[in-house]
Amino acid sequence: MIRNDALDRLPVRHAVPELLAALDRRGAAVLSAPPGTGKTTLVPLALAGLIGEGSRRRVLVAEPRRMAVRAAARRMAWLLGEEAGGTVGFSVRGERRTGPSTRVEVVTTGILLQRLQRDPELAGVDVVLLDECHERHLDADTAMAFLVDVRATLRPELKLIAASATSDAAAWADLLTVLDGGGPAPVVRSSGEGHGCRVFFEAPPPGVRPAHGTWVDPALLRHVAATVRLALERHEGDVLCFLPGTGEIARTAGMLAGVDAEVLQLHGRAPAAVQDAVLRGTEPGGPRRVVLATSVAESSLTVPGVRIVVDSGLAREPRTDHARGLGSLATVTVSEATATQRTGRAGREAFGFVYRCWAEASDGGRPRFPSPEIKVADLADFALRAACWGDPTAEGLALLDAPPAGAMTAARSVLGSIGAVDEAGRATDRGVRMSRLGLHPRLGRALLDGAPEVGVRRAAEVVALLSEEPPRDYGDDLAAAWRAARRGADGYGARWKAEARRLERSAAEVAGGASGGSGASCASGASARPGAAGGSAGPAAGDDAVAGLVTALAFPERVARAREQGGYLMVSGSGARLGEGSGLRATPWLAVAVADRTARDATARVRLAAVVDEDMARRAAGHLRSTGEEVRWEDGDVVARSVDRLGAVELTVRPLGAKADPALLREALLDGLRREGSGLLRWSREAGELRARLAFLHREVGEPWPDVADEALVERADEWLEPELSRAARRADLGRIDAGEALRRLLPWASGEAGRLGELAPERIEVPSGSRIRVEYGGERPVLAVKLQEMFGLAETPRVAGVPVLVHLLSPAGRPAAVTADLASFWRDGYRSVRAELRGRYPKHPWPEDPSAAEATRFTSARLRREG
Repeated sequence: MIRNDALDRLPVRHAVPELLAALDRRGAAVLSAPPGTGKTTLVPLALAGLIGEGSRRRVLVAEPRRMAVRAAARRMAWLLGEEAGGTVGFSVRGERRTGPSTRVEVVTTGILLQRLQRDPELAGVDVVLLDECHERHLDADTAMAFLVDVRATLRPELKLIAASATSDAAAWADLLTVLDGGGPAPVVRSSGEGHGCRVFFEAPPPGVRPAHGTWVDPALLRHVAATVRLALERHEGDVLCFLPGTGEIARTAGMLAGVDAEVLQLHGRAPAAVQDAVLRGTEPGGPRRVVLATSVAESSLTVPGVRIVVDSGLAREPRTDHARGLGSLATVTVSEATATQRTGRAGREAFGFVYRCWAEASDGGRPRFPSPEIKVADLADFALRAACWGDPTAEGLALLDAPPAGAMTAARSVLGSIGAVDEAGRATDRGVRMSRLGLHPRLGRALLDGAPEVGVRRAAEVVALLSEEPPRDYGDDLAAAWRAARRGADGYGARWKAEARRLERSAAEVAGGASGGSGASCASGASARPGAAGGSAGPAAGDDAVAGLVTALAFPERVARAREQGGYLMVSGSGARLGEGSGLRATPWLAVAVADRTARDATARVRLAAVVDEDMARRAAGHLRSTGEEVRWEDGDVVARSVDRLGAVELTVRPLGAKADPALLREALLDGLRREGSGLLRWSREAGELRARLAFLHREVGEPWPDVADEALVERADEWLEPELSRAARRADLGRIDAGEALRRLLPWASGEAGRLGELAPERIEVPSGSRIRVEYGGERPVLAVKLQEMFGLAETPRVAGVPVLVHLLSPAGRPAAVTADLASFWRDGYRSVRAELRGRYPKHPWPEDPSAAEATRFTSARLRREG
């Protein structure tokens, strides 16, 4: 029996006629409805013609999370007076409840993508509703892009709805414009916000530090727990408290010990029975509840009994280091859209109350929407889906945000290394089979290539462990975690067993059409069957060897060898460290399954790993192996050696000495000159002076006088450092090269200008006393340092290449007395004060009244009289 009374209380019912009309007219629409208005549960029933007077259709509803899928299906079935699996069914990974009479099926966006790639036409489906589009999950964005393509090319009658609880409807409407070319798709808005709620801001105490990585200040969690207690005292009903992760949920639960309510933990890893119990609510008269939840409770489901929401203001988002193949989670401030979603949980069944654990003054500084996952996530899975769809670059897909070029390049590199795509980026047969496994391509490779070595079941079991990280209390040893999961004493063990069975079936299905072995298309020289040449893993191998092989196949860049100074070096080049007390510490080689590296950490932190040996590492990461000569400038000299390496890990090293390739030696020496400068050569005083003169002429005259700066000299090494450079093999050989003799090769001999060097930039200038004084060219202008008496009688400042020299006039003892670039002005204005200061100190030297008319001399007054 249809529960019309419950349906009539849902505000979105008023928007249904407009939505149905928009679909009939345009075939696509955007539904914008606030949280709690019933868009997830009432609208699909109306679209299917199960309520109201609409046409009978088969409707597919896509939700971002498994918990939301089950909850939405069960809620719709309850509204129809049925159990899920009849008229309303659902499908999530490892569980499907549908039947011949199913008219509305709720699926995860991942399941929808799988179906689209197996059957692009979605035969038998009339309407697809993509729910919670504003959350910008990558699967949802990809599914919408594929659906737009399907409707434009294969199924123009297929009707599409993008449903959002926040105000980004215009962007989705513009995206759907491509369906009919008639402008943006219509936007249907539902008014009403459930029963409404009141928002309070509870600012944390001073001194709470910002979150970074996955670290959250315990002071903030204490504040959240105190706010939960305050809300329980002030209001009736259950509390739904949003926290960023399972760790914060567990710690906050501990802080709520003794509270007069049942404290429950709701997250994606909670057993399905626990999730269902939370979503069923309690019997009338039962204890109050405090539900501590991650973002899984933000949308598409109702937690019965909740009248109060406490929002920590934090969420977790993925981050990917594409260069090293490492992922991490970042704790971020929730967006306005997310805060709105969380607020909507409070007023679903009655007027509610919301406590935001941040200052009201900071509320306006939040981003409008969450970061699109396509901008921050690992794109290997997306790139493979796009390649299988026939658009390897994804440039033809209708996406709100284009994938970052760097991330796509990294993704295609991974896919190429595992044989999933060819050189042009097109999906291989092997890649198509991987895409059908419902796994990340890395895990698909591990399952396909590991199964022939260790058996399908064991490979599937390890891959199931890798696809959902085991609980932290299982430890960091993957083989030990495998044994713990087998015992199946917790919810994770049950989920793991179901997933392992699914993967075993899937592997058998996709292997049925394979030819030439599961790895026949493996690219870049990687062995299709890593154990084919013999090794430590096989059908009879122990858990450690099997776990190590399968993990290494999945993450070859994360194979790591122990360092002498402690820690590990991954093949990718990243350092890694194990936790204190890890039982894996004495292991020479590891295959790292889970590791994260925050911006503040120099090395990655290993969360889960398996033991491997060197032979297994070589075979699993064979496409990353290279052997050759390495000649480079390092630590101030040339290092020449023959190296067999696995990525960044050096397997064997042999010194080359004089046997190194001369061309490589020459390039290494040039690199040394670039890094440390031409000071590596032998510079005599004369060579330094020649360089300074040439630098002066290049600056003041220009061509054909050469640039002699270090960078320019290295660029012209062929012209002035040969043949000596090609004969050199190490730093000491550079030090024997006479830089002055070599530098003369750069003089403009061909034009004849070289002969004018002494004229344009003379080494010495003859002054009135007859002395030839050296000119210093190292500064901004040439400098002539000369005793003052030797310049008597000279009215004009000497010039070189037309530039007045800077005259440093010295006392008879050679100490600076004055500096001038205008002798005439100095004789007229400055000399008098110098004369007054120095004539008493040097009475034996001439100090005429008029120096411009006096005779220049190098001698004392007495000697001048004797010689006169």
